[in-house]
Amino acid sequence: MNKEIRQKFIEVCNEKIAKKGDNVGLSFYAFFKNKNDNPKLLMEVAKWWIETHQLDHFEKAVKIKAMIENS
Repeated sequence: MNKEIRQKFIEVCNEKIAKKGDNVGLSFYAFFKNKNDNPKLLMEVAKWWIETHQLDHFEKAVKIKAMIENS
C-alpha cells in the first residue's frame, strides 16, 4: 500500500481508539468515504485486508495500526 493510505490507516485507527477505546473494531471500509470514488485503491486495501492477511471483516483498530506501523 502507498504511503498516503498507510498514513490514513494510522489516522483513522488513532481517531477510533481515542473515541471508543482499545477494543474498538473496524472494517477496511472505515478508511473510505461513503462513495466509491477510488475503486482501484479500495481493491488494493481489500486485497491487503482479505487476501494477504486473511483478516476478519471487523478487526481491532490497535491490531491494524500495529500491522501498518510494523510493515
